[in-house]
Amino acid sequence: MTLQLPSEIVVERFLPTARAMLATRLDEEGWTQQEIADQLGVTQAAVSKYGSGSVTTEERFRTDTRMQQTIERIADGLAAGEMDEYAVLGELLALVREFEDRGPICAVHEEEMPALQGMGCDLCVRGTDTAVQAERAVLSSVRRATRLLADSGFVAEAIPNVGMNVGMALPDAEDALDVAAVPGRIHDLRGRVNVPSNPEFGASEHVAGTILAAMAVDASRRAALNLTTDEAFLDAAQEQGIEPLEFDAGYEDRDERLEATFRERGEVPRVIYHSGAFGIEPITYVFGESAVEAADLAIELLDAADT
Repeated sequence: MTLQLPSEIVVERFLPTARAMLATRLDEEGWTQQEIADQLGVTQAAVSKYGSGSVTTEERFRTDTRMQQTIERIADGLAAGEMDEYAVLGELLALVREFEDRGPICAVHEEEMPALQGMGCDLCVRGTDTAVQAERAVLSSVRRATRLLADSGFVAEAIPNVGMNVGMALPDAEDALDVAAVPGRIHDLRGRVNVPSNPEFGASEHVAGTILAAMAVDASRRAALNLTTDEAFLDAAQEQGIEPLEFDAGYEDRDERLEATFRERGEVPRVIYHSGAFGIEPITYVFGESAVEAADLAIELLDAADT
């Protein structure tokens, strides 16, 4: 595991870039290297390195319009004698906060800590509040579920032509933006499960709508995935004591009709399906309290159907 604090990126990437850019601007204003060194709190030799380009800077910071504007503002203020060290510090700290709020510091942080990728991490600005923890738990469950599916040897054959998705909702989900799923869906790529990217909130329409319809009747049914409809799979579900529920395949008012079907049944079963319609591929959904639980059940039933 790679562990790096955002503050390390600020010290090792942001600060050298800011100093190099500021040194260049102050040199253009006619400041001597010693004057620049005194202002930046570094040695004259360091300023010389800034000028020669021998100090490594972060391109994403250097080319960011906000960074350029801040450096210009600081340089102009210092050159005019209108800005002191306190004001300079305030400008840079404000920029750091912007860059930490899902900005370029976040991008660098995700590269250094791949476990953060796709999480929409905002620990720097929000801290570890319960809402953030809930989001992390959902994203983690969906990632683990996709790994389980990808590692299974027979899931690829059950992926519909339209693709598969795995979704999980936050406990208090209100719409699709509160449901995490895989952008671009999961596809069968020459016999293997291809997961194109990390899960994100708001990345699904049909799976998210199915989950929200289920949660309206049973709040514990927070996760689901879709497969192609297969009689052997449905038989395997029945053998496990699950009575699959058939629903209408039509798209019009689909989620409302699905919720009504659940209420008529009096429950949300672990497996529901439709047999397709004109232009609509037959699809089966497997539910769980978590994405991992849904994936485990799907794999178990696929295995039973294959034997």
